[in-house]
Amino acid sequence: MRAKINKIFGKMEDSSKEIPNDAVEHEQTINTDVVENIIIDSATSTSVNTEEGELPAAESSPIAILEEQLAELNDKYLRLFSDFDNYRKRTAKERIELAKTAGEDFFKAILPVLDDFERGLKAMNEAADVNALKEGVDLIYNKLNNILTAKGLEPLTSIGEAFNADIHEAITNIPAPNEDMKGKVIDEAERGYALNGKVIRYAKVIVGN
Repeated sequence: MRAKINKIFGKMEDSSKEIPNDAVEHEQTINTDVVENIIIDSATSTSVNTEEGELPAAESSPIAILEEQLAELNDKYLRLFSDFDNYRKRTAKERIELAKTAGEDFFKAILPVLDDFERGLKAMNEAADVNALKEGVDLIYNKLNNILTAKGLEPLTSIGEAFNADIHEAITNIPAPNEDMKGKVIDEAERGYALNGKVIRYAKVIVGN
């Protein structure tokens, strides 16, 4: 652009030597307008080129790449969250079903005892021998007791043992029959039981003092 201006001004100086002053001034005015137009055109061209050069840079900007990656990660997160929510609902439903049927094996085991009781009640109305009924009741009791023992249930020994608050619940105190029974269980109002080593019912006992 500087070369164009110098060339124009050079022609102006050469022409001024050959033509009248009025003509030189007129030509200088015209050439000055041409120079201004060239400067304006050059600035406009530079601005356009600059703007055109910025467009590809914006298209390949790291921000656009990061936005694309963010959208992809967000989609993966939503899918993972949906899968986890379905898993949580499924496991919750399975736990509820398991809790409802947790005692299924136990009830299956004692159903034969229930059958024996029903047969015993029917025979009780027809039997005349009390001893036979007693033997039948004993058989049913032993059968039930064996089933419960196999499931981990065990009775707690209390009578004659020292009072233990971990397994005993004292309901009253009475004078001990002798010195050795002081602080010990004299009688048992209700037997205690443990299931697989854990006390599930405390024994209600009477303690000597």
